[in-house]
Amino acid sequence: MSTSAANDPSDAVAGIDPGPITAWLTDRVGSLAGPLRFDPIAGGHSNLTYDVTDGDRRWVLRRPPLGQVLATAHDMGREHLLMSALNDSAVPVPTMIGLCEDDSINGAPFFMMDWVDGTVIRNARVAETTDPAARERSSRSIATVLGHLHAIDPDDVGLGDLAKREDYIGRQLRRWQRQFHASKTRDLPAIDEVHDALASAIPDQGAAGIVHGDYRLDNCIIGADGEVAAVLDWELCTLGDVRADLGLLLVYWAEPNDPIQPLDAPPTTVEGFASRQQLLDWYAEDTGRDVSNIDYFVAFSYWRLACILEGVYSRYLANVMGEPPPDLASFGDRVVALADLAKTTLDGGR
Repeated sequence: MSTSAANDPSDAVAGIDPGPITAWLTDRVGSLAGPLRFDPIAGGHSNLTYDVTDGDRRWVLRRPPLGQVLATAHDMGREHLLMSALNDSAVPVPTMIGLCEDDSINGAPFFMMDWVDGTVIRNARVAETTDPAARERSSRSIATVLGHLHAIDPDDVGLGDLAKREDYIGRQLRRWQRQFHASKTRDLPAIDEVHDALASAIPDQGAAGIVHGDYRLDNCIIGADGEVAAVLDWELCTLGDVRADLGLLLVYWAEPNDPIQPLDAPPTTVEGFASRQQLLDWYAEDTGRDVSNIDYFVAFSYWRLACILEGVYSRYLANVMGEPPPDLASFGDRVVALADLAKTTLDGGR
């Protein structure tokens, strides 16, 4: 394959330098069938993802967003490390091709991994195209895979030094409070109020496990059989209280009558997906874990999501996230609504 073909200006894709990437990939997989084509994969507000093909094989490339980001965010090495470590575990992940930390190749670190066949069910429209019978299987598989992840001893897969293990919720509260104040574009006193309430009522943690940090349906690839074929988006993964993953899953697992939806057109409102209570029951059955205090972790997850979305909102305002959504004002309003919902849940309103 010629570098000139890979660098055809008509095929220019933001965030991609085809020639150097082609050379880098060729060193790892051998000769390519043809010029590489890079197509951005829509979805998410964080790291950028591209479908890469030479006309014969397919891969996925991940890199940080264009423009400035917070110092600890979007760590390519972390995602690569985690999926590499879990490659032989009961948690399905893509096979890694390699990590590039040399900014001269593409202007920022990136990694590539094998393509996994299946569907990312990002919204209700996609969910409606799936087999109704497979939706319940997907629900069951989501709960099962989360249980598998939480059953892994970090030391057994070489992740014992990934992060501190103790005081997970305390660390998270401090981290997201700092990042909220570093990103915010307006005064949102509810964020600080909920932070203080959460900080004063942190449950005892117990033994630390691997916390994905963003575990939800649309961060998984669902195979044709309805099973989870791969878990994606590990950039927030750390060690700590695994109940936080369960709380966040329940926050994102929207039901049709919910007054506030964390996502636009959430897929789990489509008929056939299990209820939140069913997910909770399956997880408890699979793991034997005590989930009686789950409301705290649901409230924490609403609050953390509000902090994250405020960062996304501020990046849209700064024009470093590409074209903003047409309803950017309502996107900002959702941050406030999520903070209020965190307070209601913590007060026992769930």
